Amino acid sequence: QLQASGGGSVQAGGSLRLSCAVSGFSFDDYAIGWIRQAPGKEREGVSCISISDDYIYYRDSVKNRFTISIDNAKNTVYLQMDNLKPEDTAVYHCAAVDRGKHWYFSLSSGVYGMDYWGKGTLVTVSS
Repeated sequence: QLQASGGGSVQAGGSLRLSCAVSGFSFDDYAIGWIRQAPGKEREGVSCISISDDYIYYRDSVKNRFTISIDNAKNTVYLQMDNLKPEDTAVYHCAAVDRGKHWYFSLSSGVYGMDYWGKGTLVTVSS
């Protein structure tokens, strides 16, 4: 029900756009976003959006570089990633949680409590 795509290998300073095709539930009822996991590290919430709550979250390290958006007609969530850095290297997963728990994306423990979890796409940034 969550299918991520768009990962790849880029040099530092480059850009990628991740896509997450959503099926089986409504954007109105869930906060949808991206969680990444680098090798040997814990998951961390990157960004999420909750349309019904007019809420958008970015972790500090990606603010002003990443932009999350939704195309309702295509049932797709996007993550535009600009000025990529080597520390952005990770597998990026699309995930969703009940809109009442949208803050889960910002919690180190919350990212393990998603209601929906998609297979990830690998982003590799070389210096």
